[in-house]
Amino acid sequence: MLTEALQKHVLPAMDQVISEISRLASEYADIPMLCRTHGQTATPSTMGKEMAVFAYRLQRQRQQVAAVPILGKIAGAVGNYNAHMCAYPSVDWQSVAEGFVSRLGLQFNPYVTQIEPHDYIAELFGAVIRFNNILIDFDRDMWSYISLGYFRQRTIAGEVGSSTMPHKVNPIDFENSEGNLGVANAMLEHLANKLPISRWQRDLTDSTVLRNLGVGIGHSLLSYSSTLRGISKVQLNQDKLHQDLDNSWEVLAEPIQTVMRRYGVPEPYEKLKAFTRGQRVTQDSMQSFVAGLADLPDDVRAELQQLTPWTYVGNAAQQAKQLQQHLKNAK
Repeated sequence: MLTEALQKHVLPAMDQVISEISRLASEYADIPMLCRTHGQTATPSTMGKEMAVFAYRLQRQRQQVAAVPILGKIAGAVGNYNAHMCAYPSVDWQSVAEGFVSRLGLQFNPYVTQIEPHDYIAELFGAVIRFNNILIDFDRDMWSYISLGYFRQRTIAGEVGSSTMPHKVNPIDFENSEGNLGVANAMLEHLANKLPISRWQRDLTDSTVLRNLGVGIGHSLLSYSSTLRGISKVQLNQDKLHQDLDNSWEVLAEPIQTVMRRYGVPEPYEKLKAFTRGQRVTQDSMQSFVAGLADLPDDVRAELQQLTPWTYVGNAAQQAKQLQQHLKNAK
């Protein structure tokens, strides 16, 4: 049952989520955006690169889910083939058991008690939880980008966007995904923590818990579907991204003070801090500041004056465009 759930449902759904986020990475590879660290304006990136971060993280965990072997056993009441050997003492029961278990498509566990100890389930669900946690992170970021106006949501005829405010389209798909991921992880974490523990050679605490394997997986699948539905509705609002960058010329303090340090200009950090912190920084004021850096060579000052929040993105676009190669390497 667990193998079938993984191969037919969980892994294909994970692949679809990764594929859609990868599509966003490719589509928005060159679109600059203002980053935020600690909730404050920070060094720019591109929307595509930020999507690529999630796709790569999810791919690594997907591979770990797929790599967990599903174990099986046939070894009698306490794992020693006691009754088997009494009935047919000439049979190599461990070899027979290994062959039978292997033919079922399972990996044989040679050291067991009355039960297979379920360690592999803990390993498997640990990887699923990590995938889900990364997806919660993605859902929350998408929710926040929608709140900032970086994404608009496509309206669907007949769909209620808000129960009381007709003008709104709430990001319910990302919210539903986050909520179901929380339920899934709570169940999967309990299963992962509980199932490897059984008193002496076996107690029945695993029996009732095993009946809930499908609960955590089911809520995970609901979440993946909600995230995909949310992605299908978003449209990038490039005007809003451009506006935020145009209002944040202070982010160029980082490269300017770094170049000042390269050329031995004294107290570069302190000078930029005094100029930018708590101040309204515009294109004109930033370029005037750079023009006054007499200790810098003329060509360096000219280069810094050409720098804008839209072009100060490092290799973000290149990272987004190289995503597919890195995803292949992660497999």
